[in-house]
Amino acid sequence: MKKTDLRVQRTNKLIVDAFIHLVEKKGYEQVTVQDIADEAMINRATFYAHYKDKQDLYERIFDLALDSFSGIFSSEDIVQGNRIRLKNVETTMTAIFQHIHDNRQFYLTIMDGSAIEVIRQKLGILLPMRYAEIFSSLRITESDIDVPLDFVIEYITSIFVGTLHWWLTAETTMPPNQLAKLVIKLVANGHLTVLGIEIED
Repeated sequence: MKKTDLRVQRTNKLIVDAFIHLVEKKGYEQVTVQDIADEAMINRATFYAHYKDKQDLYERIFDLALDSFSGIFSSEDIVQGNRIRLKNVETTMTAIFQHIHDNRQFYLTIMDGSAIEVIRQKLGILLPMRYAEIFSSLRITESDIDVPLDFVIEYITSIFVGTLHWWLTAETTMPPNQLAKLVIKLVANGHLTVLGIEIED
C-alpha cells in the first residue's frame, strides 16, 4: 500500500511540475493535456487517473497555495482581544513571503488576473474566520455612519494581494523580511489605528 501511495505521489509531482513548467513557457491557454503528459513522461490515461482535465489540475494547485496561506495564518500569537502584536505579525508575514519566494514560479503560474481575484476573495473569508475576535470587536464610523466590516476586510486583503502581485512580477531583489517590514510600516500605524485596533510593538 505504501509503495502504491509513493508511486501516486511521485506521478502527481511529475504532473504538477510539468504543468507549471509548460505554463511558464507557453501560457495556460496554450497548454494541452497531451503536452502535460508528454512533459511528465506519462500517458494520457495516467493523467486522467489523477485529474479530470487541465482546469481540475489548475484548481488543485490553486488550493495548495490557499492551504499554505491558511497554515501560516493559524498563529494564535498575533491577536489578543482588540490588540495586534506587530512583532508576531512581522514574523508571520515574513514566513508567508518566504514561502512564496521559495515557490516563486508556482505562485507566478497560478496568479493570473482571475486567480488574484479568487485569492483575494478566499483571504476575505479566511481572515475573519481566523481572527473573529478582533474583527467582531471592530466598530468603525465615518461621519457618524458605521463602516461595513466587509469593506474593511476587502480593503485589507486588497492591500496584501496587490503587494504580493507587485513583488512577484516586479524586478525587485527585496527580501521577504524587508517586504514584511515595509508592509507593516505602511499599514499598521496608519490604517489599523484608524480602524480602532490597538498596536503592540
